Amino acid sequence: MSTTTDIDLSYIPFWARPQQERADAFRRLRQLDRPLFCHENKVPFIKQGAGYYALVRHADVTEASRSAGIFSSEPTSNSIPDMPNWLAVYFGSMISMDDPRHARLRRIVSRAFTPRILAKMEEDLQRAAAEIVGRARGSGDFVQDVAARLPVQVICDMMGIPPDRHDEILRHTNIILANADAEYAGIPVDFSHPEAPFQRWPVARGLLKLISAGRALSALARRLGRERRKNPTGDLTSLLVNGEEHLSSQELGSFFILLVVAGSETTRNAITHGLKLLTDNPEQRELLLGDFERHVPGAVEEVVRYATPVIQFRRTLTRDHTMNGQDYHAGDKVLLFYNSANRDEAVFTDPDVFDITRTPNPHVGFGGPGPHYCLGAHLARREITVMFRELFTRHPGIRTVGEPDYLLSNFVNGIKHVDYTW
Repeated sequence: MSTTTDIDLSYIPFWARPQQERADAFRRLRQLDRPLFCHENKVPFIKQGAGYYALVRHADVTEASRSAGIFSSEPTSNSIPDMPNWLAVYFGSMISMDDPRHARLRRIVSRAFTPRILAKMEEDLQRAAAEIVGRARGSGDFVQDVAARLPVQVICDMMGIPPDRHDEILRHTNIILANADAEYAGIPVDFSHPEAPFQRWPVARGLLKLISAGRALSALARRLGRERRKNPTGDLTSLLVNGEEHLSSQELGSFFILLVVAGSETTRNAITHGLKLLTDNPEQRELLLGDFERHVPGAVEEVVRYATPVIQFRRTLTRDHTMNGQDYHAGDKVLLFYNSANRDEAVFTDPDVFDITRTPNPHVGFGGPGPHYCLGAHLARREITVMFRELFTRHPGIRTVGEPDYLLSNFVNGIKHVDYTW
C-alpha cells in the first residue's frame, strides 16, 4: 500500500521537484479513498486559512466545476488564501465571481468579440506569428524569442495597444505570474522549513512588485478606455467600454489583467511545452509533420492535456455537500488540480504517454465544464496551431536543447527559459 506522508502540496519546494516526481506524487494521491487535506501556509500580511482539500481525480474536478452554485469562485479562485481588497482591486476579475455578476461580465466580453473583431484577430495572429518566427535567430531562448511574444502581441493588437508598450506588458505579466519564483518575484525561498517558506520582508517586496505590476496594467487599460469612450476606433477596448451594457473603468482594468495574464501563460507555456514534447518524442513529431493539418488539432489538445499550463484553481463550498463519498462543509476550500485530473488512469489510457492521436481526449486543461470554462480557449488553440504551423513550415528541424528552467509555482506549469536550435 502506497503512503503519502512525504507529499505536502503546500510546501513550496515540492513544486521544485522534477516533473515526473510530481506526477508520481499525484498518482498516489488519486489512489487514496478520500481527498488529501492540506494545511495553508502562513503568508505575511495575508490572513491565514485552515487549509484545503486537494481534488485530484477527473470525476471530482469535473463535478465541482459543473456545480458552481455549491463550489463557488467567490471570494477568490486564483489564490489559496482569501485575497485582501488591496490585491482584489487589480486581480479580482470575473474568474473570482459567481452569477449573476460573472454572467454579466462574460456576456459583455462575449458580445464584444464580433465577426469583425474575430476576423481581425485571425489576421493579426497570422501576421504576428510570421513576424516572430522571421525574427528568430536559429538558436537562443525559445521562450523569450518566440513563445512569450505571440500571445502578448495578439492581445495588445486586439485591444489597440501600440507595439512600443508590448515589452513593458510582458515584464508586468512575468511578475504577476511569478508566484514563488525568485527570478521574477525577488522572493528568496527558505527550503528548510515547510511552515515558513518565505521571509517577511522579502515577501513584502514581492507583494509591492505584484501590486505595482497590477496597478500599471490597470492604469494602462483605464487610460485607453477613457480615450476610446471619447473616440471609439472599433477595437476590442472600444466595444468593451461603449454601448448600453459596458465595462466600468475598474472592470476594464481587471479584465485586461486577466486577458493578458491568462491569455499569455496558457499559450506561451503550451507552445514551449509542445516543442519540448515533440523534441522528446520524435515519433510523434514525425507523425505531425507527415500530415500536419490532419494531426495538429489532436496535437494541440494533447499538449494542453499533458502539460496542463494552469495547475489549479480554488473553489469554496457555499453549503454542506457530499461528493463521491466525501463530506464537505460550508466554507471549506478545495483546489481543483487540473494537472492530476489530466493524468487520471480512470479516464485516460496510458496517461503518462504523449500521444497526439489520443481520442477521446476529455482533458480539463482549459478548466472543467461549467460557467468558468476558459473564455479564451478558442483563441489559445488558434495561437498554438498557427505558431506550430509557422515554425515547422519554415524550420522543420527546430527542437529544444537541454532541460528547461521551470517556474517555481503551484499555480502555473511554466517554463521560463529553454534553448532551441534548428
